Amino acid sequence: MSGGDVDPNEIDAVTMARIADWIVCELVRSYHNLSLEEAQVIVDSLAVRHLPDIWEVGGRKRVLRSDLGYKEKVLLLLYSCPDSGALTEDVYKWSKYSDFSMFKQSVLRPLDSDNLIDYDEEIEYATLSPLGIAKVEDEIINHKGI
Repeated sequence: MSGGDVDPNEIDAVTMARIADWIVCELVRSYHNLSLEEAQVIVDSLAVRHLPDIWEVGGRKRVLRSDLGYKEKVLLLLYSCPDSGALTEDVYKWSKYSDFSMFKQSVLRPLDSDNLIDYDEEIEYATLSPLGIAKVEDEIINHKGI
């Protein structure tokens, strides 16, 4: 492939996934007489991201990559959640960080400041942002060994 050529495989795969998503959404919407937005929420809740870098065992998650820092581990852990969010206590335990208050100060708050997550300190819940999703997909999953 020369520098100007485009590999269609990724584009084809993304297009097919979006078309399949739309078809399932339309089927759910039509069958249940829902709005497009309501049907999309149902379809999104069915989608589970399977990541070889995350091991789920006994209701817990473990990051299997030793080359990631705690911030990257948290982003990857949140990415693996069905709604891209989790209780901060769970993420803390999954990340294997040693101190919960330092975890919040050194990991969650900086990720929130960088708009990679939304860290709701009142309910102790962290949600991956669209910027965080892009970072996981572009820098963590596709570029192992960063």
